Amino acid sequence: MKQGKMSLIARKPLQIFLAVQKALFLRELGMRFSVSKMGLFWTFFEPFMQVLIMVTIKFIVFGNTHDNFDFAVFLALNFTAYNMFKNIINKSLGSFTANKKLFIYKQVKPIDTIIARVMVEIFVTGVILLAFVCIGSYFQFDLNIQHFPMVAFGFLWLILFSFSLGLFLAVTNTFYPSVGRTIKMSMIFIMFSSAIFYSVDSLPSPIQSLILYNPLTHFMEMLHGNYFYVLDDQYVDYNYMLLWTLVLLYAGLWFYKKLEERIISL
Repeated sequence: MKQGKMSLIARKPLQIFLAVQKALFLRELGMRFSVSKMGLFWTFFEPFMQVLIMVTIKFIVFGNTHDNFDFAVFLALNFTAYNMFKNIINKSLGSFTANKKLFIYKQVKPIDTIIARVMVEIFVTGVILLAFVCIGSYFQFDLNIQHFPMVAFGFLWLILFSFSLGLFLAVTNTFYPSVGRTIKMSMIFIMFSSAIFYSVDSLPSPIQSLILYNPLTHFMEMLHGNYFYVLDDQYVDYNYMLLWTLVLLYAGLWFYKKLEERIISL
């Protein structure tokens, strides 16, 4: 009997966390899709427009060239991954401010709001990927995956990296709002330097060296290097990716733990 009570007490924090996450997830999902019909429309239509525009530009500039892989699928994979990263970062930046009224409840911690927003982005990304697969199958695009476990692992690792960076930036942005504005303005530069429209091996060596300083480039190369049979991950530095992920995760958690009370009291 005593052991059963101890087991119940040990599970209670987890149960509280899961209950809070469920409530926050439903709240974020409702806010995301009930603000306006156009917001719901663009959430799912934006990645399709991105792919269509880039395929059209490629056709106009280079003509009807025959790639060794399906360029539309290449773009769909990369844009889906990049948009997930971008949205996690952008949503994390304003998470504490947008949910500060909830911090009067002791069960709700600031970090819970970021986790919930990350879960919403994972859900939305999953729906978008499913839609891409259905459309690609209908129009008979080449959807064959070279190494599915590594592609899935790449997405999971990208989620952890995005959460780590998002948490670190959310804490710093709370006290220095200029950080958030700078990050949002730099997203365009990050997009063009992250091997979303191209593979690294298609670039001259000097440019390759430059963009490989961007950790997101390694994630993109990891994804399409393991997806397409004609590409590989020769430019991916897994140690570099791991270093960035662990440093950001440690820094984000450390600063958050130190400043949690100040974040709640703001």
